[in-house]
Amino acid sequence: MPNLPIYLDNSATTPVDPRVVEKMLPWLTSRFGNPASSSHAFGRDARAAVEAARGAVARLINASAQEIIWTSGATESNNLALKGVALANQSRGRHLLSVQTEHNAVLDTLHDLEKQGFTVTLLPPQSNGLLDTAQFEAALRADTTLVSVMMVNNEIGVIQDIAAIGAICRTRDIVLHVDAAQATGKVAIDVKTLPVDLMSLTAHKTYGPKGIGALYVRKGTTALAPQMHGGGHERGMRSGTLPTHQIVGMGECFRIAGEDMAAEVLRLRALRDKLHRGLSAIDCVRVNGDMQQRIANNLNISVMLPDCDQMIAMLTDIAVSSASACMGGGASHVLQALYGGQPAPNAIRITVGRFNTEEEIDFALDYLTKKIRECEARTRAPAAA
Repeated sequence: MPNLPIYLDNSATTPVDPRVVEKMLPWLTSRFGNPASSSHAFGRDARAAVEAARGAVARLINASAQEIIWTSGATESNNLALKGVALANQSRGRHLLSVQTEHNAVLDTLHDLEKQGFTVTLLPPQSNGLLDTAQFEAALRADTTLVSVMMVNNEIGVIQDIAAIGAICRTRDIVLHVDAAQATGKVAIDVKTLPVDLMSLTAHKTYGPKGIGALYVRKGTTALAPQMHGGGHERGMRSGTLPTHQIVGMGECFRIAGEDMAAEVLRLRALRDKLHRGLSAIDCVRVNGDMQQRIANNLNISVMLPDCDQMIAMLTDIAVSSASACMGGGASHVLQALYGGQPAPNAIRITVGRFNTEEEIDFALDYLTKKIRECEARTRAPAAA
């Protein structure tokens, strides 16, 4: 019997890898210098660690270190990318385009830009969660300056065709931003060949610490208006004292991801597929999102029964989610978009992680199957007289 509850919500956050913790600890104690203090050894030591981590993050996506800007996480990276590009390029046009299934960090930022006079188009996905590239191209306008499409959806795990979307943007001289928070360590990323101008990254979805992220800004491709001022850090794009220990942690978790990704993806896919085979054999279970264009560790299902909401709330022996961790308990806008704007059934998002074992997956499959069968039996039982 595995230890309970079993954590299967790795798209919300991942546990910090012990190797990452070990790397971070000295920067909280003896090596505490400010990276901006260049006049003494403590500061220079911290600066060297920051730059080494910048290089590690850059290598995972095949960027140059000079194209990596430190932020507090993907939410800040999204804000900096979208607001920074929109405001810096508004003389060229004020139309922005994205997708209904984006993370709230993108959608809410776009809504804020609407209040500032920008026009935003949000395209619906196809029923499998993927964007129709023909519909996307048709929606572009002469005044479109910025497109934002996430690489991997945080709820249903589908992988958008960023190469095709980026190629279309390049022909129109439109800046493309990609939220890749859920992609690192799961999808191979090469910005040397991928036509992307800005990419949001975070550590805590890749077995690193919370509170640290980065924005990839392709050199020479776009102007970016800074959103934080106060010291000119990060080449003037993002002011603020750099948290050395967190940056070191992000560098280390991205380094590990680059080394281990190929083997890890195969292992996680095998565990996810075991869950998929078992749960999809139940008639009332529906899988949400395309199963081919999808990261290896994600399974999102809906139980098509009237009282499944209560069942989901009572899954005490496994830690899964019914929507994004950033939804605050609200209905999933991603599923609503998949269901064409109609009321969507609650979903169970199961995301397998680095530290899950096959024993845990076997237990979770048996446990979920039992709970769904019990819910199914209650639905079919005749009403009490």
